[in-house]
Amino acid sequence: PPPMPGMGPPPPPLGMGPPPPPMMGGFMVPPPMKAPDVLPYGLKPKRKWDIEGLKRANWNTIKPQTLSEKSFWVKVQEEKLASPDILDGLAAKFSSKPAVRKVDDVIDKGGTLKKVKALKVLEPKAAQNLSILLGGSLKHLSYADVKKFILQCDTSVLSDNVLEQLITYLPPPDQLKRLSELNCDPEELTEAEHFAVTLAEIKRLLPRLKSMRFRLHHAETVQDIKPDIVAATAACEEVKQSKKFAQMLELILLLGNVMNSGSRNGQAFGFEISFLPKLSSTKDIENKTTLLHYIADTVEHKFSDLLNFADDLPHIDRAARVSTDIIQKTLRQMEVNVRNLETDLNNNKTPQSDNDLFSKVMGSFVVEARQQCALLQNMFQNMEALYSDLAEYYVFDKQKYTLNEFFTDLKMFKDDFYQAHKQNVLAREAEEKSRRAREAREKDEMDRALRAERKRALVDMTKDGNQEGVMDSLLEALQTGSAFNRDQRRKRQQRPRVDAGDRRAQLNRSRSRTGLVSRELSAELIGSA
Repeated sequence: PPPMPGMGPPPPPLGMGPPPPPMMGGFMVPPPMKAPDVLPYGLKPKRKWDIEGLKRANWNTIKPQTLSEKSFWVKVQEEKLASPDILDGLAAKFSSKPAVRKVDDVIDKGGTLKKVKALKVLEPKAAQNLSILLGGSLKHLSYADVKKFILQCDTSVLSDNVLEQLITYLPPPDQLKRLSELNCDPEELTEAEHFAVTLAEIKRLLPRLKSMRFRLHHAETVQDIKPDIVAATAACEEVKQSKKFAQMLELILLLGNVMNSGSRNGQAFGFEISFLPKLSSTKDIENKTTLLHYIADTVEHKFSDLLNFADDLPHIDRAARVSTDIIQKTLRQMEVNVRNLETDLNNNKTPQSDNDLFSKVMGSFVVEARQQCALLQNMFQNMEALYSDLAEYYVFDKQKYTLNEFFTDLKMFKDDFYQAHKQNVLAREAEEKSRRAREAREKDEMDRALRAERKRALVDMTKDGNQEGVMDSLLEALQTGSAFNRDQRRKRQQRPRVDAGDRRAQLNRSRSRTGLVSRELSAELIGSA
């Protein structure tokens, strides 16, 4: 319907824009036109490449209007270099999104195309671990060689490190079984799966590898724990049998009971061995030395035969490093390994191939390993029994106070005792040196006082009638020349050096002068008397 009077024009239909502005004078005003960019020097617009999803080249472009006629960029014709393989390679390498590949072509180290094979059974992580092993420790061996060395139990080639990696990285038996049941061409498998399939042909592969590792480590394991058992056993016997150590404990008990007299800890019948390393914690009244220093001093001066008590205990240092828990754990693992090896031998009585030497190599080894294991277990039980005797002997709970702790405390006591003894000796030497220096100073002071007294006797002519003694002293001083010693020393320090002839002349004149003065002074004294 037509608009009502007073109303504006009807709104535009839905979906249409606003009406054009009204024409002036009957003509519509056109929108302003943008002047096209004019390329200089006959340049043509560059081609727009229709390739999406690429990363951007982060550069700053040169505007055509800034080019000069001599510019390099004026003559560039880069489009003629384009080719499909270049563009496809660029798209593959620099896509802004991760590439999703099914089966791609890649270039191997030789520069030839090589098809990437998909994993059929193994997990990617397991395959990667095997690939690392193949590219590292086993890179110089073929898969068949590795299989041969495992069958031959050749640990000269399959080192400890290689065996450890094989045990760690080989897939579990169920995956090995699935791989062996694929019945496909090995060339269709990845390197990791091809290697795993080759080794899967060996029956009871993982137990065999573990038995090889056990054989390789066995001698080292025995050498690790056997000396510890021997040392701990000997130390238990030494501590219990040493009379000097027993006397040391008696002395400590005596001193402790005296110090604790009147307290609840006094009148003790014994003390815990763990107290021994704490002796150095009790300071003396001057806070300079400790109770252990006093014990060392007492032993030195009263019981000197006990000074070398540690000679009775040569194995306690090694025993202090022994852990019964570690030895026990090692022996248990050794027993498990021997049993597993015996089981493997029973299950491999028939060789798998001509190269299979498992029964031959491991058969002789398991006999030796069983004997060594039994021997070490007996030695360990004997050591445990001796330590139980010590626990009863010194009255402590061996479960709470382990063998390692017991001998560590004894070692600390022994080391601290000899350190205290050494400090006592050094202190006495320092005191003796100080005493000698003090006595030397006192003697020097007495000599100086005596010389001063003699000098005063020579010059102090009193009128008390006691001149006869003075005259005698004076005559003695003049005759011996002691009256001139001080003056002569002062002159010798001041006068320059003279040659031998002059020195003899001076000596003669001095003697003549001394005799003359002596005679004159004597005559004067006699005359005045």
